[in-house]
Amino acid sequence: QVQLVESGGGSVRSGGSLTLSCLASGFNFARTGMTWVRQGPGKGLEWVGDITPNSDQVSGIPAVMGGRFTISRDNAKNIVYLQMNDLRPEDTAVYYCAKGDYGGPRGQGTQVTVFS
Repeated sequence: QVQLVESGGGSVRSGGSLTLSCLASGFNFARTGMTWVRQGPGKGLEWVGDITPNSDQVSGIPAVMGGRFTISRDNAKNIVYLQMNDLRPEDTAVYYCAKGDYGGPRGQGTQVTVFS
């Protein structure tokens, strides 16, 4: 069955960096688009961005398109990454990867806390 395991979260000061990983199994990862979503405290689920199976297209929120966040993947390892730089308190959330699009199955999430 589909299994997604996120890791790499933590607590960092504003301006810091984290790289999240999502290890996928149970489906043909190399042929599947992947999505990152997040849920901040007291907020709904927010789409962060997605990446096509062969990495030729990445879409996302301004943080992704502006380069503060980078989404990438390694199809040989079945891992999708979310590299986050210049983190801000408003980035505090539980981050999830999802198979396919925003509504696809997700992992258990990894907590990111940014303090000023």
